Amino acid sequence: MTISVAVAGATGYAGCEILRLLLGHPAYHRGELTIGALCANRNAGQRVGEFHPHLAPLADRQFDKTSADVLAGHDVVFMALPHGHSGALAKELTEKAGDAGSAPVVIDCAADFRLRDAAAWEKWYESPHQGTWPYGLPELANHREALKTAKTVAVPGCFPTGASLAMYPAVAAGITSDDLTFVSFTGTSGAGRGANVLNLHAEVSGSAKAYKLAGRHRHTPEILQNMQALTDQKLKISFTPVLAPMPRGILTTAITTTSATAEEAQQIYENAYQNEPFVQVLPYGQQPMTKSVLGSNNVQIAVDVDPDSQKLIVTSAIDNLVKGTAGGAVQCMNIVLGWDETDGLSTVGVAP
Repeated sequence: MTISVAVAGATGYAGCEILRLLLGHPAYHRGELTIGALCANRNAGQRVGEFHPHLAPLADRQFDKTSADVLAGHDVVFMALPHGHSGALAKELTEKAGDAGSAPVVIDCAADFRLRDAAAWEKWYESPHQGTWPYGLPELANHREALKTAKTVAVPGCFPTGASLAMYPAVAAGITSDDLTFVSFTGTSGAGRGANVLNLHAEVSGSAKAYKLAGRHRHTPEILQNMQALTDQKLKISFTPVLAPMPRGILTTAITTTSATAEEAQQIYENAYQNEPFVQVLPYGQQPMTKSVLGSNNVQIAVDVDPDSQKLIVTSAIDNLVKGTAGGAVQCMNIVLGWDETDGLSTVGVAP
């Protein structure tokens, strides 16, 4: 059986990264996966090579209009659209599938279906809640099993991926307080490909700046949702994103009060992630670097405890466009289709 895959939002960073990973997928090379429609509304009719010259095998392909008619009939549809645009398209695809009798697997990289609380969605995204899909972070408790039978998947946000994996074992083990603090340094690609003066090289190079702090960032309720599912204690989340002068990558520092020792915390993390192919708990004393995970689906995590302040300090590094978006999406596709979870996804970074 050959699986046909389409991408909506194929001109953006997430869309092109999905395509890069699909071109390296073993199923693609075996002829068991084909790359179908590449949709991009404003750029329909233009060549892929004009936007993504690094995707050489697709350079002469043309972008299609983004519509349910074009996407219908594929086995898998990746939606890499701006927040708030996936809901209507997913509904149209479902309606068309009702007529044809077979719905594609739809994997959404936007936030439209991540939040379970409709009021939280409407507060943060100022539009009607479209529903909740299975959450695509397999490393969290019970998520992998839910994905095995899913037909729709909500891929986590990049910040929640790094933050949740940093604090998940500690919260699940009950060694944290009810107050969790996250500070995440991110590269400029996290803001998408749209033109923005604040992301110009002259503005970003040689500088770092916090933004949307003090509970103003949209990923705050998603991080809270992930952590709150692990404990009965009522949690409080403080999240501060920082724009750093790099194209891609997220380095997160997660801090909470703990009674655990550094040795106990290290063991908890090693036990929690010992069978996870994409999570690397570093030896005590070694710190993750964003360039160590560049281009890979790997997550590097380091654990320590400050005995004087009784603070657990966990750092994590991810590539925001791979494990933080496109790699997470392909990982979920592999699980849904019953393929090896690691297919097409490397744990080897690019350095220097």
